[in-house]
Formats: sequence, C-alpha cells, structure tokens
Amino acid sequence: MLFRSPIVDGRRWAGFDPVVGFTDSFAMSLLFFLSGMFVWKSLQRKGSARFVRDRVIRLGVPFAIATIFLSPLAYYPTYLISSSHSTIGAFLEGWLSFPAWPIGPAWFLWVLLTFDCVAAGVFVIAPGWGGLPGRSHSGMFRRPALFFWTLVGVTGAAYLPMVLAFGPARWSGFGPFSFQTSRLLHYAVWCLAGVCIGAQGIQRSVIALNGELARNWLRWLGWSTLLWGILVVVTHPAIRSGAPSWWVVVVGMAWVLSCAASVLFVLAIFVRFVGTRTRLLDNLRENAYGIYLTHYAFVIWLQYFLLRVALSAVAKGAIVFAGALVLSWASVATLRRAAAIAHII
Repeated sequence: MLFRSPIVDGRRWAGFDPVVGFTDSFAMSLLFFLSGMFVWKSLQRKGSARFVRDRVIRLGVPFAIATIFLSPLAYYPTYLISSSHSTIGAFLEGWLSFPAWPIGPAWFLWVLLTFDCVAAGVFVIAPGWGGLPGRSHSGMFRRPALFFWTLVGVTGAAYLPMVLAFGPARWSGFGPFSFQTSRLLHYAVWCLAGVCIGAQGIQRSVIALNGELARNWLRWLGWSTLLWGILVVVTHPAIRSGAPSWWVVVVGMAWVLSCAASVLFVLAIFVRFVGTRTRLLDNLRENAYGIYLTHYAFVIWLQYFLLRVALSAVAKGAIVFAGALVLSWASVATLRRAAAIAHII
C-alpha cells in the first residue's frame, strides 16, 4: 500500500514539470516568511501565553482535523488503486501501521506552530529580541539586494549541511508529524526573516509599498528566471548522473539562490500591484487558508475519477486545477458562514 504515491496518470505532459519545479523551489519558503511577518507585533500585543493559545486554535486545531479526516480522505484513492483489499477498515489499519503517516500539505501547520512556540518562548526571556536585528542592521532589511545576499548566505549555511547529510528528498517524522529533513532549518531562517521584517515595520522594510523592490519588479523577474534556469540545468538527469559527489553542493546552492530570487520576485509583484482590488480577489483572500487545507483531497479524488477518461493530459490538468479550486473555495466559503469555523480558518 503506497500511501505516499500520488495518482499517476498514464497520460503525461512535460509542460507541467517546470510549473511543479518552479513552485517547489520557493513556495513553502514564501509561506514561512509571510507567516513570520506577523509574529512579532502579535507577541507584543498579546503576550506569549495568549499568542500561543491563539496559534494552537489557528494552526493546531486545523492540523488535528487534517490528521484525523482530511489526509485519510485524500489518500484513500491512492489506496484503492494500489491494493486489492479496498475496505475502509483495511485502509485505516494500513494507515495506522506506518511510523510516519502521510499528512499532505498540513505538515506546514505543525512546523509553523513549533516555530511560533519557539518565538514565544524566546519572547518571555528576551522581549526585545525581535527588533534587535532591525535596529543594528536596518539597511539589510530595507535594501533588496543586500537582503537577498544576506538571505542567500544564511539559508545556504542552514541548508547545505542538511542536504549533504540527508539528501534533498528525504522526509522524517513520526505519526502525523513529518517534514522534509534537509529543508527544516532553511524554513526556520525564512520564518525568522519574516519576524525581523515584521518587527522592523513593513513600510520601513524591503517590502514597503512603492519601495525599491516594488519599483524594480521586472529586474527581479529577470533574476528569478535566470537563477531558476540555472537550477534546472544543474539538476538535469543527464548532468547529475555523471556528476561527482561535490555536485550536491552546487545543486544545493543553485536551489538556495533560485529560492531567494523567486520569493523576492513574488513579493515585488504583490507590493507593486497591491492597490488593485476586486471583490473576487478579496473573497479569495478570506478563504485562502481553508483552500490550502482542503484542496489536496479534491485534487486527488478528481485525478482518480479521471484516470480512465480518454482526455489529454492538458485537459485533465485543467479540469483538476479548476475543479479543485472551485470545490475547495466553495466548500470553505460555505463552512465559514459558521462563526466558530470562520474564527479558525
């Protein structure tokens, strides 16, 4: 029973690979950065105890729901196509037999909650720690190029030893608490960078509206494209198959550079065009957290239903993307009509 395996359709299209590769290079780092931005002000306003309580409600409760309901629901189709015993009881027995349960995108919640608890603990001991980097190195948080190279240096120091020790693809964990081993410290640095930006003040930082980063978004598009292209080249199977062992460092550094440039490019796009608002996008913003939590189950089930349908890979991909977005968006919007659920997601 290969619960970790996704639904693999025989109809493939190579054009999907760059999309997956590009988003994998930076998306979770960006989420940790954005989440960290609100930690410092929240700690100052609420104090450590209330902050942790609220984080448990906003992160711990959804993680528990994902562990108990959403993740098994999402992985059941994978079980159906990989086992001759398709009863729910047999599925749950196999599920619980794994030392580390497949959890899907919800792994982000418990890792972020852990980072938040660490921040709260440090706040108790040193209430001024969050603002210290901004006071002593304020230019680093205002100038995009300096911010970029600082992040590259620190995340490289965090990531390279881990990837050398564990490899780039290994996952670790127990029960539902899983994480990508080599990237854990890398994500911690990105979260800390967000905390420092939040303590500095967004409008006095690198992501200020109409700031240098926003004005030069095209430049960051160029850097992001170039560095991701380099990452694609150095990770190409034809190159990696004959590469020496130290090539892992080259690939790791290319990934770190591509990640930092892509995060800054995406931030530049948003701070440049943040003034453009529509009711649809406002509604998407309100429901985005819930969509993140629920979309995976819809993706997997739609892929499962389309397995034997005679459509091209592009058509299937479009159906799954649009269907999962609409279904998860509509489901979450409906659930959030209940005040108790809206308070959590």
